[in-house]
Amino acid sequence: MAISAVARETVFALRRQIAKIEGTLPERLQAPAGSAPDDIAKSDMTIVRRGLAVASADAFLHTGIDRLDTALGGGLPKAALSEIHGLETRDAGAVAGFALSLISLVLKEKQGLPILWVGTAEIFHEAGLPYARGLHALFGIEPEQLLFSEAPKLLDALWIAEEAARMTAFAAVILEIRGSPRLLDLTATRRLHARARNAGRPLLLLRQAGETDPTAAPVRLIVSAAPSASRETVAGPLAGSIGRPAFKIDIGKSRTALPGQFTLEWNPDEHAFAERTENSVAVVPASGRGADPAPASGAVLAFPVLASPASGDQPSRQQHPAHRSPRRAG
Repeated sequence: MAISAVARETVFALRRQIAKIEGTLPERLQAPAGSAPDDIAKSDMTIVRRGLAVASADAFLHTGIDRLDTALGGGLPKAALSEIHGLETRDAGAVAGFALSLISLVLKEKQGLPILWVGTAEIFHEAGLPYARGLHALFGIEPEQLLFSEAPKLLDALWIAEEAARMTAFAAVILEIRGSPRLLDLTATRRLHARARNAGRPLLLLRQAGETDPTAAPVRLIVSAAPSASRETVAGPLAGSIGRPAFKIDIGKSRTALPGQFTLEWNPDEHAFAERTENSVAVVPASGRGADPAPASGAVLAFPVLASPASGDQPSRQQHPAHRSPRRAG
């Protein structure tokens, strides 16, 4: 039985009010334009959880890992702000590598479009920039496809990212921020999320060495480096080798509120993820000079604590000119 137009408007008004209370953008809950009442009665029977309506499968970027996609409620939303978080500065490389892996998946659908990477001078000086020659080899991204915008201040970076998120000329926009700045609050992230939704493009917020502060991103993934397994050969694992890059993924926030921890490997040949379940240990290449050249430590001797020398035992100025005046540090 089709619901009346008045009842339908009442339902959407209630959903919008719930969205405002829970901090979710109300645009997500509006009825599709041009839908007939009969169609809405059949297709708009959605489940609202945390102020979000269930979307179609095409609205998500699938990682190819069924367990992860299921835990995320279908995958990463294509038209939304997604937070990729590194808790420590040393995780910057893993966060950037995981983000580029996701961009590689995005480009399979939007080939030829460029990607804009926005950041402040502070973050680029601290974490560095991706290696151009490795972009194509590892992720299938042409160096000229990845554009960088270095802003002097965080306010400028937020403005650039917001304006870029409006455009459909980019396949995706990346905003990288260090720490927990006060300007990156719910209001700023809501604006970014709204621009990404309207343009139908993903906006990745990379956060380095910051607290897990509240943001409007529906998904937060906490990323760190995982030990690399040995390379696989026909004869078995190659001892002393380093295999594919691996990432440890923790779901910090998702639409389904399902926690989870995953170890993913990136296949640079097929440009796809693979889940690793077995326990691995870190491996490093064997030394090119054979055995470890460092000699074994000898016996440890304990020396008695010497008393302060008498005044007569101090070196003379002729013997040590450096004692005439203190040295300047550096």
